Amino acid sequence: MKYRKEFDKVIDRRNTGSLKYDTHDMFKVPHDILPLWVADMDFKAPDFVQDKLKEAAEFGIFGYSITTEEYFEAVRGWFERRFGWQVERKWLVQTPGVVFALATAVKAYTEPGDGVVIQPPVYYPFSNVIRRNDRVIVENTLIYEAGRYTMDFEDLEAKLSDERNKLMILCSPHNPVGRVWTKEEVTKVAELCLAKGVKLVSDEIHCDFVFGENRQTPVGTLSEEIRNNTVICTAPSKTFNMAGLQISNIFIQDAGMRTAFKRELNRIGFGWANLLGMTACKAAYEDGDEWVDDLVWYIGENIRYIEDFVSENMPEIKVIDTQGTYLVWIDLHGLGLTREEQEDFIVNKAKLWLDTGTMFGEAGEGFERLNAACPRATLEEGMNRLKAAYDQLKESRNKE
Repeated sequence: MKYRKEFDKVIDRRNTGSLKYDTHDMFKVPHDILPLWVADMDFKAPDFVQDKLKEAAEFGIFGYSITTEEYFEAVRGWFERRFGWQVERKWLVQTPGVVFALATAVKAYTEPGDGVVIQPPVYYPFSNVIRRNDRVIVENTLIYEAGRYTMDFEDLEAKLSDERNKLMILCSPHNPVGRVWTKEEVTKVAELCLAKGVKLVSDEIHCDFVFGENRQTPVGTLSEEIRNNTVICTAPSKTFNMAGLQISNIFIQDAGMRTAFKRELNRIGFGWANLLGMTACKAAYEDGDEWVDDLVWYIGENIRYIEDFVSENMPEIKVIDTQGTYLVWIDLHGLGLTREEQEDFIVNKAKLWLDTGTMFGEAGEGFERLNAACPRATLEEGMNRLKAAYDQLKESRNKE
């Protein structure tokens, strides 16, 4: 309960060089639009993180820095306490971000023309790092039935059996559909990859955001054989709102896979991790348990508010059950809009800046992704805007 009221504070992020708030002209959207799109939070990082950053700033030397034993112990302790996952220091490779790590893995474990399996609708940089490195996107599209997403394991096995496909990227928890995969689902994916000789990269950046009775299963908690076939991508960036500090912790148990990954880092020219990023990560993982517990509670209440508000006021719109992440996947198919009409409805009528579903692949058509990691007052404004646009749409149709 200690931190919950802190998340109610509305912070004006305009004119701070914020991607989320200061790029209206770049993206050609109205200036009176409410940003609920890109996945960073509208909450300050906790005081104990800010305090350590201030100490580092006062010291005033920002030279090349190494990964200390104290840093690793903070990271190790976090994953052991929160997930029962015991990591070893030799597995750790640092990168400036998870997307950077995904691109590195694509280049380390595949060749141009090889296939990389993903599960759309999925976080769009997955497609970008495949396509831009001259690899082939192979889609194992999720099954959407009765408002719920599941994996198509029959199709997945077929795709993994194709010898042209060398790598799979798993999103766990899944962005944008909000599924927290069960232990059985994660195990089946990992075992299929192992059996078919396909390396697995598991993006677990949202692992700390899990709601209700759902439980996150890190691939690293599975068998020795599975760990030796997997790259596990983690970062404090989503959890503590520090993406701009550019620090990610990538775990690769197999020595050969780790060597190949580091070789690509060397080719790119990446050398040392960000000093301030490491400072913030260490502080967050040492002292952040209660803060994160309160944060997850707050965001869970925000998501429940969205579900109830939409259900009570806009029955043709459906909110997909958000088991994990702070990103809410909203089904607008019931409104019967074309792609262009949906864009106009959200941007020009509701004055909301969301991520339209097709950004995540064609399987996302008819959906929108909304970022619920903001003060309740901001969310209430967003929902009221959506309702006003919905009421206007219903009224205009009733007059026809």
